[in-house]
Amino acid sequence: MKSIKILLILLTACHLSALAQKKTDEKLSDPDSSGIVSDKLLPTTSPLLLFDEQSKKEKKKKQKKKERKNIYFGEKTRKGRTRQMLRDQVQHTIFNYTSEQRTVDPYIRDIYWYDQKDKMIRSKDFDPTKGVLLHGPYEKYLNETVVEKGMFYFGTKHGTWLSFDAKSILIDKGHYYEGWPKDSRTTYYDDNNKVIEKITPVEYDLNEGNFYHFYQNGQAAVIGEYKYGEKVGLWTEYWDTKNTTATRKREIQYQNEPFSKNFRPYIRAEWDKDGNLIYRNLASN
Repeated sequence: MKSIKILLILLTACHLSALAQKKTDEKLSDPDSSGIVSDKLLPTTSPLLLFDEQSKKEKKKKQKKKERKNIYFGEKTRKGRTRQMLRDQVQHTIFNYTSEQRTVDPYIRDIYWYDQKDKMIRSKDFDPTKGVLLHGPYEKYLNETVVEKGMFYFGTKHGTWLSFDAKSILIDKGHYYEGWPKDSRTTYYDDNNKVIEKITPVEYDLNEGNFYHFYQNGQAAVIGEYKYGEKVGLWTEYWDTKNTTATRKREIQYQNEPFSKNFRPYIRAEWDKDGNLIYRNLASN
């Protein structure tokens, strides 16, 4: 009888241990189990000088100091090419890139890089182990006609960008500063325009790109994306944790593509200040 009791105790302990392990595994595999996320949202790289005039002047000086071929903004670059068939036409690009290791700005939506394995240019998920950042002049051709040209600065569009049709007629012109459209609207907490409150990216009078709202201490408060003036994808609100951690407060799901019919935004999940999940829309799973 005693041995049976011991066996039951051992079986119960094993069962409880297995349940605890199962819960742990579920928690680890559940992206919503904790609201605490990467600390890249903390203001270690806060965009306080995005539109600082002195910073612009210094970059212009570096560009003017080009001493020899293939040096742009003080960085030595190499030339690269891509080529592919697009229907019955040949599309190819000529670009410059740098092997300089540089942390990409987490606030910029589109970071352009050359995937050396797949031999193609990408604008998302830069991986320095797989490729290099575009830096310097860029031209895209359709057969022998230039259809796009501009300048990159460590993976971001910089300066004036031009687009042409197949007859070389100018159809588009954009102006950028290190990845930010120059028409972007910025509001500040202070009169000296140094502590940013909101950055709203604007292209051609429409909101286009990543939107940011910051707390006064520089920590991200709200992050979301616009396309053609419409909110798209997940918009995330964050708790003000005084720069100790980056903790999600709420996620709101918008249409994945602009002008989607019959789509109503909804709250996808919510967390408390400690990062504990307090609500999740099960219909979104």
